[in-house]
Amino acid sequence: MLSWTIGEITVTAVVEGEFAFPGEAFFPGATKAEVDAVGWAAPFRAENGDLKLAIQALLVKTPTRRILVDACMGNDKTRGRGGGHMLKTDLLDRLEAQGFGRDDVDTVLCTHLHVDHVGWNTMLVDGVWVPTFRKARYVMGRTEFEFWRGRAEGDDGQIFADSVQPVFDAGLVDLVEPDHVICDEIRFVPTHGHTPGHVSVAIQSDGQRALITGDIMHSPVQIARPDWGAFVDEDSAAAEVTRKRVLAESVDQPVLIIGTHFPAPTAGHIVREGAAYRLKS
Repeated sequence: MLSWTIGEITVTAVVEGEFAFPGEAFFPGATKAEVDAVGWAAPFRAENGDLKLAIQALLVKTPTRRILVDACMGNDKTRGRGGGHMLKTDLLDRLEAQGFGRDDVDTVLCTHLHVDHVGWNTMLVDGVWVPTFRKARYVMGRTEFEFWRGRAEGDDGQIFADSVQPVFDAGLVDLVEPDHVICDEIRFVPTHGHTPGHVSVAIQSDGQRALITGDIMHSPVQIARPDWGAFVDEDSAAAEVTRKRVLAESVDQPVLIIGTHFPAPTAGHIVREGAAYRLKS
């Protein structure tokens, strides 16, 4: 597990799983040669050159709060595509070891409602999906919620039914605007494109800053090539505009970028690299 300190805030990444994929398959606009040419991204590659992607929860500890950002895939869930079918992991035990047990978490932030970000919102108890973090408020964008609630068929409907609807029915969901302030140190930042209501999470404490990206980028190679959109983007053109804006705002600034899907070393600062950028860990 990796941890970072931002003023009085600690962010810890707890990995549920990791897999690798050919970059040219995940980013339809890229070729293998172009992906391989991003040499500084070598630490984020598998031995065969594929790009590694982590599924991980980010634990945000403030002096008064225990916040979980994005709830990974979850256990016991029927999934037809995209992985995560009937997982059996010990993620809850590892969260508890970090002081983020089921009754310790007071807030769950959903950057968006894709399968790999909402799974542990709920858990299966006696055949019923119940809120995992039963004392927490689940904070999600109103636009995001309404978009996925309108997709009742297939995998999308199943994901909403087992990982979102139960916490809503339990009265634990706060539907908010994309610039919502969580507390003095933490707020949402609008970063739509990957999904219609996607947000990132900005942290500021004692003059230090960080940004938890969500899925505006899936791999650090997109820092070098922000024009590469992922095949899972709902609106690839809007996602590219968002990615370029965030990178332009972050370059050579004292803001720690924590990539939600970036494998170790996961975080760093954006610096200039020729006509584009790179991540300096």
